[in-house]
Amino acid sequence: METQVGTTYYDQGTPADRWERAQRFFDAQDYASAARVLSKLVEEVPEQTGPRLLLARAYYHSAQLSRAEAELRTIVERDPVEHYARLMLGRTLQRQARHAEAEPHLRIASALAGDFPQE
Repeated sequence: METQVGTTYYDQGTPADRWERAQRFFDAQDYASAARVLSKLVEEVPEQTGPRLLLARAYYHSAQLSRAEAELRTIVERDPVEHYARLMLGRTLQRQARHAEAEPHLRIASALAGDFPQE
């Protein structure tokens, strides 16, 4: 019964209310609760990058790296020039000790952000 009450709390309100709630959880470093709110929100508005990117960040910070990777790959697939998603994807892969896979994403993120090596 408690699970049902908890689920109801995370799901109540308009999408804007839930977005604000998720941001508050994230800012309070309650990443699991933020992810709980955001996962439902992303299902409702899958085309929006903001909620999906915050969901990926919540997964990353709560060490749910495969979930973070999946969300970030979705963003990069839809928008290849989303530099922050590229950066996060590279870092997520690094945390999984997949350095060779991470490198191209980190290079692209750097180039998109305008961080070119000084020669």
